[in-house]
Amino acid sequence: MKEVSIGIDIGGTNTAIGIVDRSGNCMVETSIPTGTHEDVLPYIQDLRNKIDEIKSNFNELLNIKGIGIGAPNANFHKGTIENAPNLKWKGVINFSELFKQFYDMPIILTNDANAAAMGEMMYGGAKGMKDFIVITLGTGLGSGVVSNGELIYGHDGFAGEIGHTTAVPNGRMCGCGRRGCLETYV
Repeated sequence: MKEVSIGIDIGGTNTAIGIVDRSGNCMVETSIPTGTHEDVLPYIQDLRNKIDEIKSNFNELLNIKGIGIGAPNANFHKGTIENAPNLKWKGVINFSELFKQFYDMPIILTNDANAAAMGEMMYGGAKGMKDFIVITLGTGLGSGVVSNGELIYGHDGFAGEIGHTTAVPNGRMCGCGRRGCLETYV
């Protein structure tokens, strides 16, 4: 039985889902729409259905060790998605707890750009590097900062949020409610 993890990348438009082995090889990848879900509970049910469909195709061949989730405005410390401007679900959502109802395994939630930085450090272009920044560009603009081989989360879990740095005072309106965020210009 092969040991694997399920990786989930929640984006403003689509959610990518993959089964990945310890070497970083993606064995299966698929997606579901994110932007069509007005509420988080039907979204979680659709996500669960897609994961269960993938698992059923492999029967007993896989030993799933855990689920890693990257999402915009995700707080690693709390397991929450907090006021994500590019998602339709508003407020603070205890996503990890909602998702743990369905799976008895470790579930880790982090900011999507931080997840990208970890992936690059372990398997990608930053393999072997101890100090770097990853910039992500999708529905939003994000960044993950690694220093001395450690991902920087900060005291509140939101260190390195480059997309919501004010680039133009009193500039364009941003989905976060502020004006002039760098995200509105890139």
